[in-house]
Amino acid sequence: MKKRILSLLMAVCMAAALFAVPAGATAANDSGEVQTIRALGILVGDSAGNLNLGGSVTRAQFAKMLVCASTYKDSVGDGEGVSLFKDVKSNHWASQYIKVAVDEGWMTGYTDGTFRPSQTITLEQACTTVLRLLGYDSSTLAGSFPFAQLSKASSLGLRDQITLSKGGLMTRSDCVYLFYNALTAQTSGGKTYATTLGYTVTNGNVDYAAVVSANLSGPYVVGSGKSLNLPFASTAATVYRNGAASSLSSVQQFDVYYYNSGMQTVWIYTDRAGGTITALSPSAAAPTSVTVGTTSYTIGTATAAYKLSSMGGFKVGDTALLLLGMNGEVVDVVSGSAVDTVYYGVVTSVADSSTSGTTAGTEVRVAVACTDGVVHTFSVSQRGAYTTGNLVSVSMADGGTSIKQLTAKTLSGAVDKAGTKLGDKTFAGDVQILDTTSSGAWVKIYPSRLAGYTLSTSDVRYYITNTDGKITHLILDNATGDIWSFYYLTTVPEKTDGTLTISYAGLKNGISTSLNSDGKDFNVATGGTGVQFNGDGTVKNMRQLTSVTLDSLSSVSAMGGNTTYALDTGVQVYLRKLNASNIMNYYQVSLSSINASDYKLTGWVDQFGSTAGGRVRIIIAEQK
Repeated sequence: MKKRILSLLMAVCMAAALFAVPAGATAANDSGEVQTIRALGILVGDSAGNLNLGGSVTRAQFAKMLVCASTYKDSVGDGEGVSLFKDVKSNHWASQYIKVAVDEGWMTGYTDGTFRPSQTITLEQACTTVLRLLGYDSSTLAGSFPFAQLSKASSLGLRDQITLSKGGLMTRSDCVYLFYNALTAQTSGGKTYATTLGYTVTNGNVDYAAVVSANLSGPYVVGSGKSLNLPFASTAATVYRNGAASSLSSVQQFDVYYYNSGMQTVWIYTDRAGGTITALSPSAAAPTSVTVGTTSYTIGTATAAYKLSSMGGFKVGDTALLLLGMNGEVVDVVSGSAVDTVYYGVVTSVADSSTSGTTAGTEVRVAVACTDGVVHTFSVSQRGAYTTGNLVSVSMADGGTSIKQLTAKTLSGAVDKAGTKLGDKTFAGDVQILDTTSSGAWVKIYPSRLAGYTLSTSDVRYYITNTDGKITHLILDNATGDIWSFYYLTTVPEKTDGTLTISYAGLKNGISTSLNSDGKDFNVATGGTGVQFNGDGTVKNMRQLTSVTLDSLSSVSAMGGNTTYALDTGVQVYLRKLNASNIMNYYQVSLSSINASDYKLTGWVDQFGSTAGGRVRIIIAEQK
């Protein structure tokens, strides 16, 4: 589902989960419990986004928390309701929540006809109401109030990490634990409460990803005013733009955004796909997918479906710009001229393509790996001077697509350790970086990959800055070596009468794979190898990595001889040993499971001349 958002959020919660919260301690703002309860809207921050976890909780506030933790959470809101008690008039902000809580029997008023909405709720009152939410009323409990309720709450785990005793006043932190515990507790019907709300509980933990997905609003498209329609104060919003921390000041027209009101968090995406519409499937009358160039995209909203249908304004052959959501689905469609978008990238292929219909003829389809990390295919009426491996810019207008070859624009300097500057120029927060070769190979990288390296003018092919002088697009010339795919070859072919008898085969990320070399011999041996591929999946090039005996190993580097080598962030580690049949096998293991004391370690390093290369890409470990 919402994978791009959730990968970011899960990383936060997984990191928080590494640190157990001591019993009775105030919950940390970034703890899994707090983030889950926030995502559900049970706990929200103030106008400045502060959670105030040490603050007290009134009976009115608790009534709202109860409703937000129930199946009524989407049907009740702040505002006028009815007058149920002498001290809760219809214009009381919580009157609707209190009505639901009372009607459902979760909370009751006092014999004097009051509800006492401003009174701080006690432990026994809170536990009693949550027990009722779970289906346990006084008739199912043994003993008298409040001891029976507190005992049952303890047996269900509702009081875990809450150190209050009878009469204790609940804080917002205590309520976090109480409601989180309720989600994982058993109802009177024998079900885990969270599952009755449609969520999953695994090993006693609520599936945070599912909670965020279910409580996410969007997608929406930013209008010409560059403002977002949010149900919470914009000053309190936490903002992510393309996965990086940002602010609402970065919002631009046609950005796609989502929000979670409980978390007061906004996610903004700027992914777009432009070019000629070549197909609408399964039909133009009711399309569910659209193809631009040779890439198909799922239509994700009714707005996009209408615009791309036979009743809308776009048809096959039109130049269009697709506004994409977090998972690459089409959220909206605009004409190319409506958005000031220019793509920069490297040409990966140029091919003629026949067209049919009233404009039958031949068009040229140019595939460009752009700095956004996507290969976009654009259609033009005639070939330009560009060829595979050239750098180009692509702009669109209602009249068609314009592709221009770029003239080299170089830059040099050291990238700081934080990965925020190249020489005297700062990277924009959403900078796009592409490492390329003159043969059309490419890989998208991030500023952190360049941190600590000094780039020369031969490393930089092109760059663009914004009006603030910050680098927004950077295209490199094989500066990292990351354009190669790294395999540990276990089989290399032999020639018989000039013909290769078998295919190359090897391991990548623990998976054994055959490599189609299309009959070509690349003069490499078994061991670590860099591989590049053609567009059809056949091998384009192979280069042998250099083997190095590693004397020491850490989580980020290794020492071989007197040289320190950085480890690839995705370094592949294999344990090599004979199986019961005396056949050599390779087993992928974690980096943390090996060391230089117990294992003989061989590192395979790409020494291909890349400034930020020379990394250990593969490690083979053998028991000493």
